[in-house]
Amino acid sequence: MASKLKKIVISGVAGAVGAGLATYLLLNNDVDIDRWSVKAHQNQKRNKRPLPKREEQIKSLQTESFDVLIIGGGATGAGCALDAVTRGLKTALIEADDFASGTSSRSTKLIHGGVRYLQKAIMQLDYDQYKMVKEALHERATMLHSAPHLAHPLPIMLPVYQWWQVPYYWFGIKMYDLVAGTKNIGGSYLLSKKNALELFPMLRGDKLCGAIVYYDGQQDDARMNLAIALTATRHGATVVNHVKVTGLIKEPTNDGKEIICGVHVKDELSQKEWKIPAKCVINATGPFTDTIRKMDNIKIKEICAPSSGVHIVLPGYYSPEQMGLLDPSTSDGRVIFFLPWQKQTIAGTTDLPCQVTHNPKPTEDEIMFILEEVKNYLNPDVEVRRGDVLSAWSGIRPLVSDPNKPDTQSLARNHIVHVSDSKLITIAGGKWTTYRSMAEETIDAAIEACSLQPKFELSQTDGLLMEGAHGWTPTMYIRLVQDFGLDCEVAQHLANSYGDRAFAVAKLATITGKRWPIIGNKVHPEFPYIDAEVRYGVREYAMTATDMIARRLRLAFLNVQAAQEALPDIINVMAEELNWSEEEKKKQHKDATEFLQYEMGQNVNRASRDKIPINLSKDEIQTYIKRFQIIDTDRKGYVSINDIRRSLKLHGEKEVPGEELHEILKEIDSNMNGQVELDEYLQMMSAIKSGHVAYSRFARMAELEEEKHEKEMLKKKISVERSGGGL
Repeated sequence: MASKLKKIVISGVAGAVGAGLATYLLLNNDVDIDRWSVKAHQNQKRNKRPLPKREEQIKSLQTESFDVLIIGGGATGAGCALDAVTRGLKTALIEADDFASGTSSRSTKLIHGGVRYLQKAIMQLDYDQYKMVKEALHERATMLHSAPHLAHPLPIMLPVYQWWQVPYYWFGIKMYDLVAGTKNIGGSYLLSKKNALELFPMLRGDKLCGAIVYYDGQQDDARMNLAIALTATRHGATVVNHVKVTGLIKEPTNDGKEIICGVHVKDELSQKEWKIPAKCVINATGPFTDTIRKMDNIKIKEICAPSSGVHIVLPGYYSPEQMGLLDPSTSDGRVIFFLPWQKQTIAGTTDLPCQVTHNPKPTEDEIMFILEEVKNYLNPDVEVRRGDVLSAWSGIRPLVSDPNKPDTQSLARNHIVHVSDSKLITIAGGKWTTYRSMAEETIDAAIEACSLQPKFELSQTDGLLMEGAHGWTPTMYIRLVQDFGLDCEVAQHLANSYGDRAFAVAKLATITGKRWPIIGNKVHPEFPYIDAEVRYGVREYAMTATDMIARRLRLAFLNVQAAQEALPDIINVMAEELNWSEEEKKKQHKDATEFLQYEMGQNVNRASRDKIPINLSKDEIQTYIKRFQIIDTDRKGYVSINDIRRSLKLHGEKEVPGEELHEILKEIDSNMNGQVELDEYLQMMSAIKSGHVAYSRFARMAELEEEKHEKEMLKKKISVERSGGGL
């Protein structure tokens, strides 16, 4: 009783202190509220400049000089390019890999102000944290306005399991609404236990006191990043992916200093190298910030403290379609989100120091940590299985280090803009939501440091509509269905991914040959992605199969196995568009497969399954041996591709493509020798029993084969009892 009373007193004191701080901040004249007011952009006209081909963009880099050259094609770099070009500066952006290929495509997909940062602001009377939250909430509203097809408000539930926490959390969330002010995207509200379980039936109900629901934004991060880069291109910027900086060019000044005047670059696709002259060079390379800074000065002190954040994707039935979940305090103090996204469920994230790498990989420990935390919040009817992990990825957060704080959880997501002695402008840290304001501050610093002469002194991007936003409406997809004969789900997906550009995508779609839908052949039967998107993706500068499956289509992030299965058809379409040879197609398949295996969790999923000990009973083992022998008709001791083909035909399947047969085989062929041995089959069945594998086509096929075999055996038996007892 005393401990409960103590908690209530602490909550009350925190509330009183927070209320006082909030009142002071909101009434104090030093808080520049006008800074966060969105400019009116009524009736914005869409820029009609066509997207130049990549060859034209490359030629521009080879023959022209620029006011501003940005290194890095993530959210911040693309934001800098858009800010600079809309101010009238001649702008170029180069990215060593693909737009959003790093951290910007591997986020939690949230557009948020930062509830926990506001908690720190209140509890620690931290004015800087308050300003960061205030700015982020303004930027949240701006993103929802600028790209409504890619971003939308999402209610997030915070379940409460102790009564004293109800007023504590309710006050904190209401403060979040208050700080957002006119930029609030939905008012928070309190739910009873009954209502909470109605909205989130998967939630653990025992000891639940109630829940608080608040609103944040959700986005398709990679496509948002791409939309920013394409919008910059529409306004005249030269924006090119797969071009790597190999060095900085400096020239001496009259006072003996050396100033950066350009960069050495290499086209990673053609292997050509050249120089690009520029008055100002901006380093917006996220986790690789210090790599570029050391090109400027090898002795420079590192400022980036990389932190790994792993997310996993689970089937959609783990969460309601329109309600997320927040665990504000996990077993080790991290925050876990559990969110519906693209008809699946995202869970994450972890927060551990890591090494900077171009190919971050999720680990089994991080995946299991997330699964264990998820179990704590779901009711016993929902069995959280390791085999339900459809995809997993690691993103490296480019946190700005503070030597006085020992761990990455203490690192703020604040950003810094640094100007070196040689005028290299570095933007480091920050978070997705504030990319636009970070870009604005960076270009302001660049204009001052490098004496640039923009047409507009102030940023023009606050409220500027992104690629696809001008003609988009929530019901636009209906026109796509009516005008083109697209499947309704496909039309909704196109409208929400491309906005008003969906009509241009639909025009590239092929006829299905069916009564309905008339056009739009899917690249995988379980997802709404169609062949036309692959062709359009090439026009959006997708140059590799990995670019396509990971960032133009989000298939790799949603289901790694489905991405693997769709890969051959996607590569065939890209080969037509990009004139790939058979050798190039094989290389693309190999590179994309390795990406799926290492960076999207395919290998760690397989390793998790393969290390499961055989946990079958004697009866189960006998059953599975019998099924295996029925499929292995020739008694070879293994099951081959031909056995699988014969079995599928026996059950009414039409001629199955060779690629699909190999995919079925690969699910179970752990030693990769092109055949299934008995021990591999028993290992698979053990993994299914323990939940490390959710399903297996081979296992189901074996079950059906046994059923058919039993029926055939019954037909052959002669009945002993004859009707009527006659001869």
